[in-house]
Amino acid sequence: MRLVEIRLFEGPSVYRLLPVVKVEVAVGRTRVWRGSRTEQDGSLVHLARPVAADEWPDPVTDLVAWTRRLRIDHAEHAGPVAVHRASDAGRWVITWPWSGAERARLIAEAAVDLALRSVSPGRHVRLTGMQTRVLGRWTERITAARATPPGWIRDEARHIPVVSITGTNGKSTVTRLITHILLRSGRRVGTTTSDGILVDEQLVEAGDWTGPGGAAAVLGRSDVDVAVLETARGGLVQRGIGYESNQASVFTNVSSDHLDLGGVHTLAELAEVKSTVCRITRADGWVVLNADDPYVAALARRVRAKVAWFSIDLPGSAVLARHRVKGARAYTLEDGYLVAREDGAAVPFLAVADLPVALGGLAPYNVANALAAAAGARAMGATLEEVADGLRDFRPSAELSPGRMNLFTLGQRIVIVDFAHNEAGAEAILAVAAAVAAGAGATSVTAPVTAPVTAIIGTAGDRPDDTLRGIGRITAGRAQRVAVKETRAYLRGRPAADVVRLLREGLAEGGANLADVPVYETEVAALESELSGADAPQVIVLFCHEQRDEVFALLAQLGAKARNGNHA
Repeated sequence: MRLVEIRLFEGPSVYRLLPVVKVEVAVGRTRVWRGSRTEQDGSLVHLARPVAADEWPDPVTDLVAWTRRLRIDHAEHAGPVAVHRASDAGRWVITWPWSGAERARLIAEAAVDLALRSVSPGRHVRLTGMQTRVLGRWTERITAARATPPGWIRDEARHIPVVSITGTNGKSTVTRLITHILLRSGRRVGTTTSDGILVDEQLVEAGDWTGPGGAAAVLGRSDVDVAVLETARGGLVQRGIGYESNQASVFTNVSSDHLDLGGVHTLAELAEVKSTVCRITRADGWVVLNADDPYVAALARRVRAKVAWFSIDLPGSAVLARHRVKGARAYTLEDGYLVAREDGAAVPFLAVADLPVALGGLAPYNVANALAAAAGARAMGATLEEVADGLRDFRPSAELSPGRMNLFTLGQRIVIVDFAHNEAGAEAILAVAAAVAAGAGATSVTAPVTAPVTAIIGTAGDRPDDTLRGIGRITAGRAQRVAVKETRAYLRGRPAADVVRLLREGLAEGGANLADVPVYETEVAALESELSGADAPQVIVLFCHEQRDEVFALLAQLGAKARNGNHA
């Protein structure tokens, strides 16, 4: 047996909806996961499902026995021990609730050490002198350890309502939309995003605050009366959620992103991890689910709250067909209108033409995001009139939605700055660019007709090889010219040359001529170079991650004009 990691979750996680210790070990011959991201057969691992004791290998049985004994001996026994299979063959996960951080970690370390030394966990077994001394040293350390309680915020200590937003793509946009709706309805809103902590849409702390630290910072403020919390995968797999429950939750979608990290390899497993946000929604609250995403829709049977659906494919949605007869809430796209189906009535509340983030319908994914935001805001008490007002007023600008489909015109050229960082994001923003370039957006932006599209691509290094190749392959099929830019601040352990190599391999698979693909060291250098030369009709898409402010400054210096949705 070999120890992989010991981790303390400070709040709800995929394993349990309370703080637990996670001990991951490798037993015998191990094998790194290989398979389909969308696997549906019996080989699919349910990360949270407990494994029966008769299936445990002997080292895990000993580890569990030592864990139980030490927890009893040191007052850390509030809840049962469970064993789970990890996706990687030969790896096992043992979890149990904890109440004192330092004490719980030492118990985990001691249980692993004693099991590795083959010390019998039986209380009436005679130990050797060496074994007795080892157990004695661990006992002394655990007895002397501090017992700092979990840092999660219990319901009785939370004074403001919470709506939590998760998913792979669109969660930042949905978070910003809900914030805008609630703010215009008269609420004081605290928001966490991957850009920072905001109070009434004003940035008060920059950085990625989508984990428990951000939640604690907002929920501890006295100047807000509602919290809108973006909740990302990283915090969920590393520390858990920072609070006990929420009044509402929104799950946008699941697509390939951050896979092969934290033992999560498939879309179903990613959905299972992210579903924690929905599973902690109170029984009298609302869980908002994407009816068009099968992984998200399947979560309806695992939550205790009421379910509201959103869909841009009403005619093709078997999910809504089943649930409509039950009178469930649904927010749908019908004949060019956003429609609320509540209490048996269907009420159109906003035309897509009046929805700036939709770019006159060129960005269907933002229609879906608007429907998700409408459902989330309604769950928090906003009226349909307030929802329509907030959606109509929200612009995809560098101020309200930085890095999310920000459009600029510079002469006959249009520049789109977007955070696209995975295959789904690349597909979506390049489809928008193609539509703008074809002149379909002439009513909302001054778009050249049938102009070529240049895509400047690059993303973080902690993506699987197949995702990086996929971004390249998609781009090759969508853009007439491609450039690659490095993203050095987000390599996350992978060599810069490796990211570039995999993107270029994907471009070659998609039919691109690599001799025509330049590689730039920075986002600013890439955009500046691609904008140089004649002012010919062109649409340039920059996948922007690390130099957003510098990119905006460059565009301002060049005289570019911001174009904010339908009100350009």
